[in-house]
Amino acid sequence: MAIIELVNFAGVFVFAATGALAASRRQLDIIGFIFLANITGIGGGTLRDLVLGDSPVFWVHEPLFLLAGTVPAIIVYFTAHMVESRYRLLLWFDAMGMSAYTVMGAAKGLALGFSPAVAIVTGIFTATLGGILRDMVAGEPSVLMRREIYVTAALAGACLYVGLERLGVDSAFSALAAALTAFIIRGGALHFGWKLPIYKSNPGRTEEELKRDRIVRPDE
Repeated sequence: MAIIELVNFAGVFVFAATGALAASRRQLDIIGFIFLANITGIGGGTLRDLVLGDSPVFWVHEPLFLLAGTVPAIIVYFTAHMVESRYRLLLWFDAMGMSAYTVMGAAKGLALGFSPAVAIVTGIFTATLGGILRDMVAGEPSVLMRREIYVTAALAGACLYVGLERLGVDSAFSALAAALTAFIIRGGALHFGWKLPIYKSNPGRTEEELKRDRIVRPDE
């Protein structure tokens, strides 16, 4: 099995585990675990394939990906109660899944003949959209709204992978180096609190403040 395909299965498995952990925090039944795990595991890749026009999407072409999303759901269903901080574990698993899927998304873009810029974007999409869907469905705080670096880690990994591929570096080395880079950046953000400078200007005024200052009429 090619290294990229292994990375793809690993990404689905680990991301699915984060979906199952979110289900455990919401105390869902086993079907809820499997549903949320698979949405998380295959969501980013599905949207990537739709954007790239690659039909059928990857899990329709290879149904084993559904098994890769279901197995961790069952494991987490029977073991989640043993973990003291499931949300912390969710974030670390998310970091691993994001790192693997960054590579897979960028590799898919290049394999279909798209430009390096498009491949980088598809790497970011694949790495982040599954987690966004998970948080939306489970009602969790969005991982994108956390202060620590997240999308930047996927950007770095995707850029490194595309750059190494364009230089003719071995694909296995490119994939491992890019995934490790993304994970180190995201892991450092989780452990040390790394973050980019934030927008510090005054926030925009609310509708009530505008009405109070008579900038808009009360009936508008």
